[in-house]
Amino acid sequence: MTDRPNILVPVRVLEGESIPEGIPDLLANAHVVLLGYHVVPDQTATDQARSQFEERANDRLDQFESMFLDAGATVERRLVFTHEAQATIDRTIYEHNCLAVLVPKATGPPEQVLVAVRGTVGVDRLIRLVSGLFADSDVDLTLCHVREEDETVEDAQTLLDAIADRLVEDGVTATAIERRVSTEPDPVEAIVESSEDFDAVVMGESDPSVVSFVFGLHSQQVADRFLGPVLVLQRERPDEEVDDDSQGS
Repeated sequence: MTDRPNILVPVRVLEGESIPEGIPDLLANAHVVLLGYHVVPDQTATDQARSQFEERANDRLDQFESMFLDAGATVERRLVFTHEAQATIDRTIYEHNCLAVLVPKATGPPEQVLVAVRGTVGVDRLIRLVSGLFADSDVDLTLCHVREEDETVEDAQTLLDAIADRLVEDGVTATAIERRVSTEPDPVEAIVESSEDFDAVVMGESDPSVVSFVFGLHSQQVADRFLGPVLVLQRERPDEEVDDDSQGS
């Protein structure tokens, strides 16, 4: 079996967020980085919030951790009280070398997954993520690529064939892979139009800021219109370190 990909699952642990149905099964072959976080008002010290809410937050994380473990995932967890949620998530991605971040929504047992292929950039990470989650499984994968203006259909098909070949080398069943080339000029629209028959979507980060993509315009467009969960593949870690003022355990 391929190495388990590190997947960040951020949860606003004291604000009623939970792990939607089907998510533990989707991440059964992952190493889940479970981040429970609570945003503290600027005028409140994070240590003060921790002393007041830590026990209740950990009880919630215990429940979520058990769900992933029962599904077969491995789990490490952090509880963070912070003034800056985005910086906390960003830092956790890099500290734990997460390949992807989950934008959670309920789903059934995963049977059909759409994999949006942007181009050659990040293909190695995409293959690690997809094969790590779905090799030796019964999940069917559809590789979807939106053709660029200067790209022929043949070029796009060659790209998808090369990715499919590498996935097969990593243990994905060849007959479980479908290839699809889209001519829709809007990549987000292409993903949404293609996604209605799928249980989950894997798509790449398209913005230089990790967090602005996960919680910003592009992912919001997909998440608002797609009923299932979205796994957002992350870029390589930048040279600069990511700092914030959060305190975690």
